[in-house]
Amino acid sequence: MNLVIGYLYPDLMNIYGDTGNVVALQKRCQWRGIEVEIKHISVGDKLQVGECDIYFFGGGQDQAQQLVSRDLISGKGGVIKKEVERGVPLLSICGGYQLLGEYYQPQDGQKLEGVGIFPVYTEASNTRMIGNIIIETEQFGKLVGFENHSGKTRLNQGGIPLGRVKKGFGNNGQDKQEGCRINNAIGCYMHGSLLPKNPQLADWLIKKGLEVKYNKEIKLQLLDDKLELEAQRVAIKRFS
Repeated sequence: MNLVIGYLYPDLMNIYGDTGNVVALQKRCQWRGIEVEIKHISVGDKLQVGECDIYFFGGGQDQAQQLVSRDLISGKGGVIKKEVERGVPLLSICGGYQLLGEYYQPQDGQKLEGVGIFPVYTEASNTRMIGNIIIETEQFGKLVGFENHSGKTRLNQGGIPLGRVKKGFGNNGQDKQEGCRINNAIGCYMHGSLLPKNPQLADWLIKKGLEVKYNKEIKLQLLDDKLELEAQRVAIKRFS
């Protein structure tokens, strides 16, 4: 088996260790004998439905988000939306999460139109929400990460959060919600990198990518996650 991981805007949207998520996906596939191709997709590149099996979209500063927003709206965003609708898994963090919502309003400058995959909107604030974060989720249990954002994201009616904040700020520091889920797509504020310390989430993305590609149920070979789970345990103990 093989997977193509589409890394969206790695030259513009890659802060706080976000590339580590792509490395984690790649390694966890290779350890199972699954071939992996990392496809970098940036401004001006073409993208077609069916080209990638998993998408990753990291965070960036406001100036980079302006460039990326224009590129997404010019056509690429519509392709990504179709991919999510057919079940292709996607993980987006911070700025990527914001741009896949309905809109992002920076502190200064014009509103950036979003792709509309997630039923959320984000508005900048004067409050910097920074620090370690722990959330509780129904499907993945506890997830740990690191957040650093001033944008406050709110879910519209019907929006499903990724989880509930146990420590940290989450979407907006007020409603205890973190992230958003739709189909097999996840948006959140959890840098860190997220996936190396949360292998259950990494494997879920891999499993969904394979199942959509091969149109059958996939049972992944178990890996020795002793070190990964110990890192998660220590993080939870330290952050709590």
